[in-house]
Amino acid sequence: MKDVNKPEELPRMASIRHEIVVDASPDHIWDVLRDVGAVHERLLPGRVEDTRMEGDQRFLTFPDGHVIRELILAIDDDARRLAYAVVDGARPPLEHHHASFEVRPEGEGAGRLIWVTDVLPHARAAEVGLRMRYGASEMRQAIEGTARS
Repeated sequence: MKDVNKPEELPRMASIRHEIVVDASPDHIWDVLRDVGAVHERLLPGRVEDTRMEGDQRFLTFPDGHVIRELILAIDDDARRLAYAVVDGARPPLEHHHASFEVRPEGEGAGRLIWVTDVLPHARAAEVGLRMRYGASEMRQAIEGTARS
């Protein structure tokens, strides 16, 4: 029988961290991120077709009709931190997904977006990291585009 109290026998969870500098004020970046019901309009237009909120659950619909259900865990305005978990709809399915965004000042007039995702199984880390890298680039474009308008 496996003793899960021994650290060497615990499942190895991947923790993926991606940081980007966004040419927009930290307040603007945070305003976009914390608007959890408008992902399709403000954060990932084109990538996400629709966003629907039901209490603390967020449903993201993609252009192909696929839906991901997320649980919004925390929106902390003081820390400029948003935490969420994918609970259904990941392709292929994940055993565990928890992520957070933080926004910090970066020089004059810019902000640093920090995205951390913990995922099981560990073997999916490379795939999730690649998706995060592309997603962060798309987020930066959307946020910077609205900061200039």
